Amino acid sequence: MPTSSKTTETSVHLADTHLTDKEIQSLAQKANEIRISIIEALVEAGSGHTAGPLGMADVFTYLYFHELRHDPKNPDWPERDRLVLSNGHICPVLYASMAHAGYFGTDGVEKFTKSLRKYGSIFQGHPHREYMPALETSSGPLGSGLSQALGMALAERIDAGRSYKKWFWCMLGDGELNEGNNWEAAMLAGKEKIGNLIAIVDRNNIQIDGFTEDIMPLEPLSDKWQAFNWHVIEVNGHDFADIHRAVGEAKVEFDKPTIIIANTIPSKGVPDFERKYEWHGKPPNKEEGAMALKVLMELGQKLKRA
Repeated sequence: MPTSSKTTETSVHLADTHLTDKEIQSLAQKANEIRISIIEALVEAGSGHTAGPLGMADVFTYLYFHELRHDPKNPDWPERDRLVLSNGHICPVLYASMAHAGYFGTDGVEKFTKSLRKYGSIFQGHPHREYMPALETSSGPLGSGLSQALGMALAERIDAGRSYKKWFWCMLGDGELNEGNNWEAAMLAGKEKIGNLIAIVDRNNIQIDGFTEDIMPLEPLSDKWQAFNWHVIEVNGHDFADIHRAVGEAKVEFDKPTIIIANTIPSKGVPDFERKYEWHGKPPNKEEGAMALKVLMELGQKLKRA
């Protein structure tokens, strides 16, 4: 499956296109490999976030190995799509996806797993574009990414009109939606009808100190975005066919920005970690990591035999 596309025509999905069983199988295998790399990197680093990166591995796999117009060998390709990671703490899944896609050379995966959060590493604890020029933005303070992605999309409209040859993606956390800056950006994007802006929120229902609905309730989340004139789609964030359907629907909505609410399981893939908010901001120790890797590698074998 190609990881880049250099077509000069407008990229538009038809709502009735489907992923083949072979494509879904390939994406599932790649997502499992990315989860393995995340665990290896977190154990080696001894710090970092577990729940979000594992939970969003399927979404990032879909983007980097099926959807995005990008070229790992030419990260500054002018016609690339732009992806902004607003909830920067889940960067292990971004780094792992980019490493597997070939952004950091043939040994990029090993570089990532051995040097995450190490002094002088390009794989910082939050994305830092001065260390890694392939990144569109640096991120750390929550709530800023949607404004950044919106600014890029507005600049593109000034330069190219509504041709929509580039798509602007913003990855958000649900706990991050407590930050008011998100809603200022949402108002402006809805007003300006930025149809080539697609945000994906990781709706895993946890944040660092508890469950979102206990700390600052977000529901009715879909209604909130609709009130800001966004096109809203809810998906199973672990179902590649459902994600693909949602992206296709988003790309034929020209007069509204789209928010895809991806319902995910935090720490997906490691049952002992799943749905526990305590794993939001801590890494596995060596014993926990060994257990997680065993589970994921066994799953990998099953996927290969399927």
